[in-house]
Amino acid sequence: MSQILVVDDEIGIRELLSEILADEGHSVQLAENAAGARALRGAGRPDLVLLDIWMPDTDGITLLKEWAANGQLTMPVVMMSGHGTIETAVEATRIGAIDFLEKPIALQKLLATVKRALRSESAQSQAGLTLLSLGRSAIMAELRKRLAQIATLSVPVLLRGEAGVMPELFARYLHQPNTPWIVAGTALNNAPHELLAQTAGGLIFVEELAALTRSHQKNLAALLGRQEKAKTRVVCFTVEEPARLAAELGFDAALLARLSELTLMLPALREHAEDIPDIAGILLAQLVEARVCPPRHFSTAALNALRQFHWPNNLQDLQGAVKNLALTALEEEIGAADVDRVAAQFHPPADAQAGLPLELPLREAREAFERAYFEQLLAREAGSIARVAEKSGLERTHLYRKLKALGITTGKKEE
Repeated sequence: MSQILVVDDEIGIRELLSEILADEGHSVQLAENAAGARALRGAGRPDLVLLDIWMPDTDGITLLKEWAANGQLTMPVVMMSGHGTIETAVEATRIGAIDFLEKPIALQKLLATVKRALRSESAQSQAGLTLLSLGRSAIMAELRKRLAQIATLSVPVLLRGEAGVMPELFARYLHQPNTPWIVAGTALNNAPHELLAQTAGGLIFVEELAALTRSHQKNLAALLGRQEKAKTRVVCFTVEEPARLAAELGFDAALLARLSELTLMLPALREHAEDIPDIAGILLAQLVEARVCPPRHFSTAALNALRQFHWPNNLQDLQGAVKNLALTALEEEIGAADVDRVAAQFHPPADAQAGLPLELPLREAREAFERAYFEQLLAREAGSIARVAEKSGLERTHLYRKLKALGITTGKKEE
């Protein structure tokens, strides 16, 4: 039996939907406005929400954005409206709604939509961060506007940023729900026509351009040649400078030029540090709600400590630290001392900080630091490539390329 929350200001619709859904064996909660829906969502997570768009106090789109920003959009939401537009439906699905029902709602359409939405419930319940939950700072608000502005364009998008900025969250914002979402990986092993059929109407996301082999690049170039006809969107990410990708890492220059037609920089976490307390709070609340840990909350001092810390691997480090704190804190309130204890593991080791060749040109100094960083990481993880890849936030193929470029011998120990 599933628990379904129906939010609608019309009593007749609430009662009708409640009766139909109850006859199907579901437990139904009713809210006549956004205030009631907030209270019920705060008390527990429903398996599905049917949410009216037009309500007198707060409209459904605003409430959906609020849930997404607060990390509470961990259940499937189906929007309802008697006079919605295509633009409204698109906006709702981009925020996180999984479907849209037009009033008056036909019985079979309702039951089919509810069944489909509940099938997606388990995947939705595991949702972590979304772009809307990355904070309310000016830099994030501006970036969301830019992404929304290009969301309907078909040109490739290149996202650039530091390791650990979680580019998939930004790429997901450009993905139209209920269409294919393909992470390149082994998918680029397929012949171009197979790849096109697999991704038609959807989006293919390349996690790191530097990890693509020549064969992958060739298949990606072939896909680009037919992507407009297949209505496939290509979104890529790289931590590398484009010039270095082509000149030093041997990436196809013509392909890179096509992928770089529309480029956006993703901010490092330190560039919007004021968002860290909100992000950490959302991550912790989701762990508690998923029963990964006992009830926990951050003290004000702990949130300040998290905000002031320099996270080398950005969101990835912060997410790992919050989970560590949730599992290892001895008290319900996580304090600043807990943050200091856990954050220490994210500091570069003293031997890597000492003796950095600051008198060298930037490229040479960076390579010297990277060499010291990976050498100490390999030593600490006993040569395990798998663990070094996990700790450094690099995909294994990219890690091997990086180590080879730095002249570091690994022995290729996988575990």
